[in-house]
Amino acid sequence: MKFTQSLKKNHQFRFVYSRGRSIANRLLVMYSVRNNTQINRFGISVSKKVGNSVVRSRITRLLRESYRLNEAEIRSGYDIVVIARVSAKGASYTEMESALLHLLRKQKLLRSKEE
Repeated sequence: MKFTQSLKKNHQFRFVYSRGRSIANRLLVMYSVRNNTQINRFGISVSKKVGNSVVRSRITRLLRESYRLNEAEIRSGYDIVVIARVSAKGASYTEMESALLHLLRKQKLLRSKEE
């Protein structure tokens, strides 16, 4: 991910949860907050309720790849946390990507055609 760092520490996630705007769809919940830098920071959270480690890793890989391929269209300067819901367990790559793009669009984090 060229323009993005990962959120890894608990206090970083808690900051986004407390200050960020949340929005959800059937598969995912997304929190985002401005971070006053030129880069994005992206974090993924998949609870043990979703499934075993194989399932959780698969969901994480799908989300990371969906984000990476659409990274150029995402506005910079945001901390973004994506939480997978239990219904994401059986989702395909295309479903996961469309759910992520849907939330990015609703949060107004995708660049418009003019930019």
